[in-house]
Amino acid sequence: MSTASAAPFKITYTSANMDLTQFHKDFDAALAAVRAKAGRSHPLWISGKAVESSSEPLSDFSPINGSLLGRFAAATAEHVDRACREAKAAQKAWGALPWRSRVEILRKAAALIRERKYEIGAVMSLEVGKSRMEAMGDAEESADLIDYYAQQVESADGFVKPLAKLLPNENTRSVLRPYGVFVCIAPFNFPMALSTGMSSAALLAGNAVVYKPAQDAPWTGLMLYECYRDAGVPAGCFHFITGTGAAIGDALWKNPAVDGIVFTGSKEVGMRMMKEFSSAFPKPALMELGGKNPTYVSETANLEDAATGVMKSAFGLQGQKCSACSRVYVHEKAYDAFVAKLIEKTSALKCGDPSEKDVYFGPVVNARAVKTFDGAIESAKKGGKVLLGGERLKGGVFDQGHFVAPTIVELPLDHEIFMRELFVPVLAVGKVDSIEQAITESNRAEYGLTAGIFTASKDEIQKFFDEVESGVCYANRPSGATTGAWPGVQAFCGWKGSGSSGKGGCGPYYVQQFMREQSRTIME
Repeated sequence: MSTASAAPFKITYTSANMDLTQFHKDFDAALAAVRAKAGRSHPLWISGKAVESSSEPLSDFSPINGSLLGRFAAATAEHVDRACREAKAAQKAWGALPWRSRVEILRKAAALIRERKYEIGAVMSLEVGKSRMEAMGDAEESADLIDYYAQQVESADGFVKPLAKLLPNENTRSVLRPYGVFVCIAPFNFPMALSTGMSSAALLAGNAVVYKPAQDAPWTGLMLYECYRDAGVPAGCFHFITGTGAAIGDALWKNPAVDGIVFTGSKEVGMRMMKEFSSAFPKPALMELGGKNPTYVSETANLEDAATGVMKSAFGLQGQKCSACSRVYVHEKAYDAFVAKLIEKTSALKCGDPSEKDVYFGPVVNARAVKTFDGAIESAKKGGKVLLGGERLKGGVFDQGHFVAPTIVELPLDHEIFMRELFVPVLAVGKVDSIEQAITESNRAEYGLTAGIFTASKDEIQKFFDEVESGVCYANRPSGATTGAWPGVQAFCGWKGSGSSGKGGCGPYYVQQFMREQSRTIME
């Protein structure tokens, strides 16, 4: 049960101008409760049973100060095989359950997430360096994702649809059926929301799930497992497997008992899965694979809104979002004024321990991310210049964790940083002479996830939406130029190298991707 009282409002990624007094009080209480549990050892959970491993456990350290949050069992290929085989056996009964029963159970899970959201948020803040608002938005989104996907099943009457007749005594229906077992492999950056969205859709569709949380966020993944378990998801239908990708990644998705993959992560890993998974016959592989998201700022833009929206999307969660704004194309007539405002707003960000009140910018997730940051700065200095940041933060808490400065770099448009996904807080800015050039530059990247535009021209907005190769588009949005999608509000769909299916999470076509159609004709 949560240690905190229920908040009178919902925190989303675009929440603003709210009285947060009670929120911070409740979050402080949750932090104290979570810290009291830190350092414990945790097993795998296979078919509802605690399973230990003889392998060296995973140590879960906070990126804020290096404190030990917990030790998690490191699964072997044998553990994975057991979970996949037992999921296959359990799925038949779950898939045969009336869809209303599955919806009822998953809605209970959503209620439990809301009940426990403060502790879930506190864990995420300590585990991956999320600010309080980002962490609570993640938890709230998780519950909303379940409810939204449950509504999709209800609205489609369980995905059973009567079809036409050729003969008067012919009765035909289209029925969507579960595939069987899905492997769900989640990232660190939205460790609750993405894990919940992917897995709940698979479960609602009648599949069993073998779930591997990110190596940097196993505690958050455990809290999701506990919500499903306590809501009544059958023990064999959701398995909690922790371990390194190197040790068990291939074993998970190559297991013969696995019928589908749902994955959020790097394009490199996702493309290898796509190419190798369907060896004997085609199998579903639902992928969200990152982004290199552009924003265009026109000469008619409201520069206050543009600078605010770009800053929030570039540096929320330290730039570690697949939807982060990582490149800005600014019309040459607005360039100097926009960049000045952007630097002013970014310079004012409060950096530090993100679990503390009012801290916006925390650490990157691990030492590898710091190394990526250092390499990007070195590259930016070749042909471009650093306008702000560009260094590791030092002194006090900064010396204890993985802290780097929010960074803005000015680059020629052909610089490699405009095209390469970094997943660190480095924002590239460059001049263009027209919206046509901005769109051309935007579309040069192999990714196509999100994109933003700031302009006073409705014609420019329409042109941008029609021609930019991105699945999620925003215009004149100061709460986030390229970030902030919410279930049922903005579908989160990657094009090109950013996604595999053309139908995104948070959107109206997501659940049916976890099912295959069967036509049933009965002569009466």
